[in-house]
Amino acid sequence: MDPVTSPESLRRRRSRWSVASALTGLLLTLSIPAAVPSAAESIPDRGDAYMGMGVLAHDGEAATDDASVSVPRATQTEGVDVASYQGEVAWNTLWSSGVRWAYTKAAEGTYYSNPYFEQQYDGSNDVGMIRGAYHFATPDTTGGATQADYFVDHGGGWSKDAKTLPGALDIEWNPYGDACYGKSRTGMVDWIRDFLDRYKARTGRDAVIYTATSWWSDCTGNYAGFGATNPLWVARYASSAGTLPAGWSSYTMWQYTSSGPTVGDHDRFNGSVDKVKSLATG
Repeated sequence: MDPVTSPESLRRRRSRWSVASALTGLLLTLSIPAAVPSAAESIPDRGDAYMGMGVLAHDGEAATDDASVSVPRATQTEGVDVASYQGEVAWNTLWSSGVRWAYTKAAEGTYYSNPYFEQQYDGSNDVGMIRGAYHFATPDTTGGATQADYFVDHGGGWSKDAKTLPGALDIEWNPYGDACYGKSRTGMVDWIRDFLDRYKARTGRDAVIYTATSWWSDCTGNYAGFGATNPLWVARYASSAGTLPAGWSSYTMWQYTSSGPTVGDHDRFNGSVDKVKSLATG
């Protein structure tokens, strides 16, 4: 596992990766010859991935201020998701702004656990939020069941205490290499199924699937087989959640921006706080 540097250093690394990716895409679009960014500039260190990293680089972000988001706020509950690059999170500030639920990155692959997990996961609970943990999947490193075990063993478990949400599988573009982790569409679906099956065997809960529709279409062939059992957390930085992956007629959660106040990654739960509690209790 690579050593984790200071939050400020991690923020700079995140910024370099996003800027380099956006600039390269722009130059390719304009057909202007350009030097390819070095690996140090364009590829983050293992462990530095976070929810939405690939979504921002590949799908971009449209205007997402409150006035532009088309779903009425009264029908949704505000949430955030955090990872180690954000360091110690100002949970009281987020609570005061109306945030009522949160997910914290617990693990990645089988080689990384979040050094800020305790402050982030317990801190959100301490101010009254309903909280959960997520796992950044790397299907090219180890099997799905193996990563599910690592996730549960490093903070991704569940308890029926009305304040712990089921774990979430963050499956999106690979920030370290091939977008689909070198897997065929069938191979990717099998990997995801292995993760979900093991997670349910360990916790008794169906894990949430976090993804973007464009990635899901490209890398699973828009597989429709998980919609009946696994809640969908869709990522789209625009005024609506847009077309959903096959198998889901509605989303449970929507990551609608990566540039929100206090913590950049903001989300909407498709329902009231009572609905959030219902998901927590199962």
